[in-house]
Amino acid sequence: MKKESDAILLRIFIGESDEYEGVKLYTYLIEMLKKEGIAGATVLRGIAGFGKTSHIHTTSILRLSTDLPIIVEVTDKKENIERIKVKLDEVIKEGLITEEKVKIIFYDGKNKDV
Repeated sequence: MKKESDAILLRIFIGESDEYEGVKLYTYLIEMLKKEGIAGATVLRGIAGFGKTSHIHTTSILRLSTDLPIIVEVTDKKENIERIKVKLDEVIKEGLITEEKVKIIFYDGKNKDV
């Protein structure tokens, strides 16, 4: 069955070495988002990138970085995203968040009658 709905996509850009309360920030965020009942979140690890400092972080052997770019993508209804943005303000000290409207197309292939 196919379901469509409008939602918000947040992309949280942080560094792999960023931490919060002694835990990797991306790990803390995923656990916090799950506890908050957010519909979905995914952590993506970049192979190269740069940010505000213009310092290039890469997986290249010649220039091995210990602080690769991390993107946490979060998708849910607008009201749930607005609720967690307050918590993100408390946790994220350095980084970037983008927000955009998206249409979710969900395919539920599981037969619940079986």
